[in-house]
Amino acid sequence: MAPGGATRVPVSGGRTDTAATAWIGELHGRSVARFRIDGGKHRGAIGPAEGETVQQLVRQAVDAGIPIVGVMSTSGADVHTGVASLHAWGLMARALASASGVVPILLAVTGPAVSGPALMLGLADFVVMTDEAFAYVSGPDGVLAFTGISLTSAKLGGAAVHEQRTGLSCLVARDEDDALAALADILSYLPSNHLDDPPVLICDDPIERLCTKSVDIVPALGTSSYDVRGVIQDVCDGESFLELQPLHAPNIITGFARLGGRPIGVVANQPNQRAGTLDIEASRKAAAFVQFCDAFNVALLTFVDTPGFEPGKSLEWRGMIRHGAELVHAYAAATVPRLCVVLRKAYGGAYIVMDSKKLGNDLCLAWPSAEIAVMGAPGAVQILFSRRLAGIDDEAERSRVRAELEADYAERFCTPDVAAERGYVDDVIDPRDTRRVLTHALACLGRKLELPTRAKHTNAPL
Repeated sequence: MAPGGATRVPVSGGRTDTAATAWIGELHGRSVARFRIDGGKHRGAIGPAEGETVQQLVRQAVDAGIPIVGVMSTSGADVHTGVASLHAWGLMARALASASGVVPILLAVTGPAVSGPALMLGLADFVVMTDEAFAYVSGPDGVLAFTGISLTSAKLGGAAVHEQRTGLSCLVARDEDDALAALADILSYLPSNHLDDPPVLICDDPIERLCTKSVDIVPALGTSSYDVRGVIQDVCDGESFLELQPLHAPNIITGFARLGGRPIGVVANQPNQRAGTLDIEASRKAAAFVQFCDAFNVALLTFVDTPGFEPGKSLEWRGMIRHGAELVHAYAAATVPRLCVVLRKAYGGAYIVMDSKKLGNDLCLAWPSAEIAVMGAPGAVQILFSRRLAGIDDEAERSRVRAELEADYAERFCTPDVAAERGYVDDVIDPRDTRRVLTHALACLGRKLELPTRAKHTNAPL
C-alpha cells in the first residue's frame, strides 16, 4: 500500500538488482504509472536492470492508457556493465518514444541527469527540475577539455539554465514533493491518454462575467506595452491559469487554463517583452505547446498582439524561416477546437502564424482596437509614398502630409471591420464580452470531430 492507503502495484522488469523502482499507483488521486531512478550502488546509474524495469512500466502504461510520471536522479549509463548500459537507456528511450502522443509523459529531475540518459528528458512532454538538479550531455570536464572554458555543473546545466535558456524545464520546484505537486497540477488539465477528453470541472466563475479588467489593461496606443497575463486571467476561469516556461522565450506566453470548467491551452504574444515580436525561441516554444495540446485533445485559445517577426541577421542565419515554419505547421495541422482573439496589433507573417483564420481556426474574434494589416501605417506609408514625401521640402508640411496619409491608410486597411468584411475575422466584439463569447463557442466546438488522414504522419519542419 502507498501512503494514505492508496493501492500500489509494483512493476518489475524481471530484475531485483536495480536502482529503478516502478509501480502503478496514484499521484494526487490520479491513476498513473510511476517510476523512479536514483540511489543504488552507483548513484542511479542506468544499466540493463533499470532499462528493463522502465520499459516494462511504459508498456503497461500504454496498455492501461494512463500517464507516466518519473523521478530521475542518475549519474548516466552504468560503466560497470559496459556497452550493455548504453543499449539499456536506448531501450528506455525507445519505450518513451512509443508512448509519446499516446499518454502524457511527465518527469521530475531531483539530482543529476547526465550523459546519454539526459536525452530522455527531451522525450518527455513536461519536465520539472528541483533547485539542486542539473542536466547535461557533456559535463564540465569535457567542456573544459574541448573549449578551455571552466564551468560548474550548475552553470552548465542547472535548473536555472534549463528554465531560462533551453526551455527544457517548464517549472522549477523547491524539492521532490514540490516537483510532484507541480506535475500533478499540469496533469489536472490533461486526459489520461490520447483517446480521452480532458477532465471538465464544475465552474463557479460566471460565464456571463464581463471582462472589465481587460479593457483597462490593453492600452489604446499601439506602441504602449502591457502584461497580457492580465487579459488571460480576466478572460479565463478565476485562478485557473497555469503558465509554463515563464522565463524561457518570455515574448510568448504558454500555459493551461479553463473556460467554463473546460481545459484549454493558451498561447499569447507578450507585448512587454521584445514588443511581442516572434523570434526563434518563441516560435519553437509555442509550436511544441500547440502540438502537445493537439495530441491530447486540449482546445487552443490564442491571443494576438504582435508587430511581426523580430528582425536580425543572427536570427535569419540561425534558421528563422525553418523555426518559424514549426509554428505555422503546428497550428495548421491541429484538429482540436481553435479560438483566436486579436487584441491589438496583428501585422504581417507573424499575424498569420498566430493561428489566423485562413490557417484554419474555428473562431476568430477581434477587439475594436485591433489593427490587422501587412504592416503598420507608418511603415506602409514610407514604402508607398516615399517619393511623394521626399519631394516636399518644407518639413512641417511633409509631417502634415505624412500624418494624413498614415491616418488614411489605417482607416482603409488596418481596422478589424475591413478584415471582417473579407472573412478574415468572424466577429468584432466588445472586449467586455470576450469571456462569454469564447466560453459558449468552446462548448459548441467541444463536439468537433477529427477527420482521418491518408498520410502516415506529416513531415514537420523540425
